Amino acid sequence: MTPQKTKHWTVVFYHDRSGRRPVTEFLDSLPPEDRAAVLRDLALLEEFGLDVGWPHVRAITGRRKLWELRVKSTSGAIRLFYFAHTGRRFVVLHGLVKKTRKVPRRELDVAERRMWNVIERDQE
Repeated sequence: MTPQKTKHWTVVFYHDRSGRRPVTEFLDSLPPEDRAAVLRDLALLEEFGLDVGWPHVRAITGRRKLWELRVKSTSGAIRLFYFAHTGRRFVVLHGLVKKTRKVPRRELDVAERRMWNVIERDQE
């Protein structure tokens, strides 16, 4: 019996209609060691998909479809918000370096607004 090869997921970054990629800009602003930590955890998402669990990912309570990638870094806690989209894709919507115990609501609002923007664009 030959082992079955699993199809990996793809991680893509949100872009607005003008082509701006705020998540890429956020990642570029991080120190190299923090960017490496983020890329390592994004690779986990690509390899294991929906099977990645705590402590790496967590569903956002009260926000349908929205998930949080929890990255430990030298700068503190980095959070990337994403959702699973069609075609085995994770769309990374927003990123931040967490400064407080709770993620500010406005940061979650940004991620959720971008998620619905992606979904609407795909339906056009």
